[in-house]
Amino acid sequence: MALVTPSPVPAGSALQERLKTSYFHDSYQLQLPDDGSSAMALYLRCVARTPGWIDQLMRLRNRMVAPFGIKDLGTLSGVDPAKQAHSYRVGERAGIFRIDALSDGEVVLGDRDRHLDVQVSVMKLPRPGGLTVAMSTVVHVHNALGRIYMLGVVPAHRIIAPSVTAKMAG
Repeated sequence: MALVTPSPVPAGSALQERLKTSYFHDSYQLQLPDDGSSAMALYLRCVARTPGWIDQLMRLRNRMVAPFGIKDLGTLSGVDPAKQAHSYRVGERAGIFRIDALSDGEVVLGDRDRHLDVQVSVMKLPRPGGLTVAMSTVVHVHNALGRIYMLGVVPAHRIIAPSVTAKMAG
């Protein structure tokens, strides 16, 4: 498995402005060879390779939160395998998230409901001899149900996020 390390949200990330008011945020980095993939292609690569146990947890999550009015997101790997990274546009869904911002160097995706807002960034950070990729998450909660929901999500996220990030390496 590729070496994924916790890190600060990168300084140039579009998520930076949201950190000060966030309820939760984290970031994980991975070093890769630079194969010319866009940030969107890297995101699609990692979610398409989501480990089965994570999708099972998502299905369980969806069943458990439905009675509380929290939406069913589907599974993390639920992206269209036939759709190419370059054909995605801001505002479209890419699996469980909607694309909020899109460039070659960073894609920001998110989901919002009355309980919380989640944004995820995949950002390319060029370095000599390769690339560092940062996958960052920022969450804002809106009410008590959102805070209660996050009690279970935060510990799971700290296991899931590095596992998914590692899938960018193959």
